[in-house]
Amino acid sequence: MYASFSSIALLGIEGEPVTVEVDIANGLPCFDLVGLPSSSVRESKERVRAAIRNSGFEFPLGRITANLAPADLRKDGPGYDLCLALGILAANGALPAANAQGYAIIGELALDGTVRPLTGVLPMVAAAKTFGLQNVVVPAGNRSEAVLVEGVKVVAIENLRQAVSYFRDDAWPEPAHDPGPDANVSLADVLHRSSADSAESPIQDDLSDVKGQPHVKRALEIAAAGNHNLLLIGPPGSGKTMLARRLPSLLPPLLPQESLSVTMIHSAAGVLKDTVSLLTRRPFRAPHHSISSAGLIGGGTIPRPGEVSLAHGGILFLDEFPEFHRTALEALRQPLEEGRVTIARANASLTYPARFLLVVTMNPCPCGFYGQMDETGNSPCTCSPFMIQRYHNRVSGPLLDRIDLHVEVPRVTFADMQQTTPAETSADVSARVQKARFVQQSRFAGRPMPVNSAMSSADLRQHCRLNRPSAELLRHAFEKLALSARSHDRILKVARTIADLAGESEIQQHHLAEAVQYRTLDRKYFK
Repeated sequence: MYASFSSIALLGIEGEPVTVEVDIANGLPCFDLVGLPSSSVRESKERVRAAIRNSGFEFPLGRITANLAPADLRKDGPGYDLCLALGILAANGALPAANAQGYAIIGELALDGTVRPLTGVLPMVAAAKTFGLQNVVVPAGNRSEAVLVEGVKVVAIENLRQAVSYFRDDAWPEPAHDPGPDANVSLADVLHRSSADSAESPIQDDLSDVKGQPHVKRALEIAAAGNHNLLLIGPPGSGKTMLARRLPSLLPPLLPQESLSVTMIHSAAGVLKDTVSLLTRRPFRAPHHSISSAGLIGGGTIPRPGEVSLAHGGILFLDEFPEFHRTALEALRQPLEEGRVTIARANASLTYPARFLLVVTMNPCPCGFYGQMDETGNSPCTCSPFMIQRYHNRVSGPLLDRIDLHVEVPRVTFADMQQTTPAETSADVSARVQKARFVQQSRFAGRPMPVNSAMSSADLRQHCRLNRPSAELLRHAFEKLALSARSHDRILKVARTIADLAGESEIQQHHLAEAVQYRTLDRKYFK
């Protein structure tokens, strides 16, 4: 007897259709699994055998051959368990395989027949829809994320017996427990509810908490408005980390398509919380400086998204930037330039989205006081010139060139600490940021990331035209500061954002002058 069912293989955050074929022939009892399965898939034979028996069904005595097609695609993970079990039962005559046509079946089986939740169900369901499978069977624990894909009928299964009953008589499975409020809602419903919750919840890290530093706050506003990478350099205790952690409060919520993409990445990485079906707030990732290249960029024996992908659509914060491993920092070049990261393996090449706002902080030297003066006019820095140069050389020129805004954070004065005048709140700044973002969304309608930092060369020619005085200013800065072509383009992008914040349709000379000043700091510390 022969039966065929459909499932989905997850490659990065992209899915590929897999046909699970089962044949039962006469012969000595054995169970062969072919089709380039990994060790975790081979182990499913014992889980499937025990689950079928413990669910009250008869495991066939014969020569069972299960094939996962296509045979040249490596299959990883336990997500084929349920499909294999149903295939064996259908080939044995326990249920009609024809009833499962047009279904993608996803789920891991426990030994007692319970269907356990999986990671990566959301991108799997999205892939099923792409390949014409309008019905999906998923674990009940993944119901809330599966229903986010519109136009797909989701059947949430708690155990193997429920799945068999459903395909025998098309009886909708009755849940053994309350499925929760996200069981049968649309993407629009979840977005509306999440937006309302975000609006009602107070901002914990508010910009008004920071004393002084008006020019740094201005740089934060520009970075948030145009999604520009930001470097903060200053002595210990100047508030670099505090300022960086206030940046998320300035960013607007994720757009609907951004929200779905970010949720897919977190689902594939297995870090999506059980209580959250859709991420609407922009991610803020702050890995420790001891992180490896694989942890930062992604990879591993079974490739998983790294921190750069988990920060997609949000902020990647690297505190104490020079303390990170050099190989990890240099690996940031591709995602910073292309907005994605590619992980090559012998059997596959996976691509993850990685368009984020990079925020890095660092001290000016190992002791932290280079360039500072005490009350006697002496520098408290204890580092030798060689130590300072070696510390600065940990950050390469090409990487520094990819950071749009270089900002010096001075020490906070006593007068700033005693200031009683109410400072501008995150809500005030966020309102201006959202207006600038709305202009960019209109300008780049239909693009995955409608922000100024993602402009192409053609976009620069169209949206960043300069009048004669502005062009002369940029020429003078380009020659005086020995800027690269990349720095030239990034200055124009920042100037475009400054003009958007000012409500100007054209870039003026003072917009460009402000943008240029954010590219001069590296000449002080890194030359």
